[in-house]
Amino acid sequence: MRDILNPQQIQSFIADGFVRIDNAFPADLAAEARNILWKDIPADPNDSSTWAKPVVWLGMYTQAPFIKAANTPILHAAFDQLVGKEKWIPCMSMGAFPVRFPSEVDSDDTGWHVDAGFSGADPNDFFAARINVYSKGRGLLMLFLFSDVSERDAPTRILKGSHMDVARLLKPEGEEGLSFMELANRLPELPKREEALAVGKAGTVYLCHPFLVHAAQRHRGSVPKFMAQPPLLLRSGFDISSTGPCSLVEEAIRNVYF
Repeated sequence: MRDILNPQQIQSFIADGFVRIDNAFPADLAAEARNILWKDIPADPNDSSTWAKPVVWLGMYTQAPFIKAANTPILHAAFDQLVGKEKWIPCMSMGAFPVRFPSEVDSDDTGWHVDAGFSGADPNDFFAARINVYSKGRGLLMLFLFSDVSERDAPTRILKGSHMDVARLLKPEGEEGLSFMELANRLPELPKREEALAVGKAGTVYLCHPFLVHAAQRHRGSVPKFMAQPPLLLRSGFDISSTGPCSLVEEAIRNVYF
C-alpha cells in the first residue's frame, strides 16, 4: 500500500502531534452512522427543545457504517506510516461517542487531559487507567468527525506540540507510568502551547500522537456534533530505546527520550 502522508504532514505530526486527513471516509457513511446513533439518543433530531443535555455518551458501535469508516484504504495507509506496518489492530468498534448538543450548560468534562492506554489496579476505574512513556496499549488517539464541525460546534481543543511535554513527564516514570488523574494533575506544569481546533467536514479524521493533550468544550452552534474517539490499539509495543528504524509515533518519543 502506498504512503498517504506527504513530507509536510509527516513533519506536522512530529512537531505538532497530529495530522488532519480530509475525506478519510465517505460523507454518506457518516450520515448512515448518525441515523443509527439518533435511535439511541433520548431526543428528537428535528426538535431542539428536546435536546436537554449538553452531552450524551454512547459507544461500542459495530454496525457496518462505523467499521467501514474506520477501515478505509486511506486510513490503513496512514496507520502504517504513523504506527508501523503490522503493529496495529484494525478498529472493529467505534468506541466512545460523545454527542454534544448546543447548550448554555457546562458538561463538566472539558478539562485538559491525555487518554490512557492500559488498566490500573482496578480495571473498572477509568481514572486509574495508566499511560507510560512506551505508550503501552495505545498507538494513536483518533478523532472521527461524523458531522460537519465548525469553530462553534464544540470542536476538540488540541495543544500543539504537547505530546513532547508529556513524553518528558512520563520518561522518569518508566514502565509504571502515571494514572489518568496523576497525569491530568501535572498538566499545569507544562509550558504554554498554541491551541488548535479539530474542525472539518463529516468524513474528516484527526490522527493524533497518543500523548497529545486535548479537551472538549461547550457547544455554541446550532446542530448536534457527532464525533467518535476510538483508540488505535497495538499488536506489538513501541521500541523507543533503540536507534534503529522506527515509526513516526516512536520517532516523536525518541526525540525526547534520548
